Amino acid sequence: MALLKTVNSQLFQAEIPYKPMGKYAHFLTIRITESYPLFQTDGELNKARVRAGIKDKNTISRLSMFKRKQSTPERLVGRELLRKYELMKPEECEYNVAFAMDNPDCIIYGFAIGDSGSEKSKVVVDTAFSITAFDESHETFTLNAPYENGTMAAKGEKKSDGKLDGEIGTVTARLNQQDHIRPQVFFPSIVTLKDPTEASFLYVFNNILRTRHYGAQTTRTGRVRNELIGVVFADGEITSNLRWTQAIYDQMKANNALNSPDPLDEDEVITAAKNTIEALMSEEFIVHTDFIGDAFEPLLNEVKKLTASETGITSILQKADAEAKAYANKHISKKKTAARAGKE
Repeated sequence: MALLKTVNSQLFQAEIPYKPMGKYAHFLTIRITESYPLFQTDGELNKARVRAGIKDKNTISRLSMFKRKQSTPERLVGRELLRKYELMKPEECEYNVAFAMDNPDCIIYGFAIGDSGSEKSKVVVDTAFSITAFDESHETFTLNAPYENGTMAAKGEKKSDGKLDGEIGTVTARLNQQDHIRPQVFFPSIVTLKDPTEASFLYVFNNILRTRHYGAQTTRTGRVRNELIGVVFADGEITSNLRWTQAIYDQMKANNALNSPDPLDEDEVITAAKNTIEALMSEEFIVHTDFIGDAFEPLLNEVKKLTASETGITSILQKADAEAKAYANKHISKKKTAARAGKE
């Protein structure tokens, strides 16, 4: 039985196919920082030197949010739900250690276990870029590690003559500087699901909506909110994150909405994002069905209502799990058998 009434069932696959069948669901997402996250490699924030816009040919540095920084937190949220509703046993499937190979996370997001088997991810996420320039989007903090008394000074130690080594003690040298991304920095990002079934579509949709922390030190910072502005069903891939970001920059510049050093206005960003993706989609040469802006609201409300109840989320997870196990029994077991036969 179909779970969604706002989407034509013909846009979904009836079951997870073994080979690509040319159906794509593209989730149009604006990722908005709400604290001071870290998207870094080797201790430095990730950034790229690119053109400011499509029309604006000036070159600027932009913050980069690499694909694994986006997909890993989202799949971990899905795994958490699978464990909560007892569709995944922790001892049988541990992320990056031992994959069970037959649950929605493994089949939809993929896995690789050396000679034991692998499955290519059906979720495609590319690097996202900040709309604003690097210099406007980050700041440097000095970090310290205070002692238990709440100060930066250790209690003086006793010398051999019994006197304290200093009245105040030694001030700690445990200081460090770290660049952080500022709040209200916007990263347009397109998450693509290949050959979606209705259940896998809802599973990925729910993971994007629920994920709240991205980047390093996710227990202390990294708060990010995902604003979905639409979904595009197509028979191919659509524009890149970078081109969409550049188009948004061009429109906001034309509207005098870039008021550095003030953060961007969220309403203006969302409006520009909708307008530019519609313009970019009009230039595509693929068959596509767009749910953007007002057309997206009924679908978004239906999904939120479905995922907000225990009955609704259970129905999504159980259907996704049944599809994943059917796929694993049909295709993964054959690959494992073939691998064993090859060794013999």
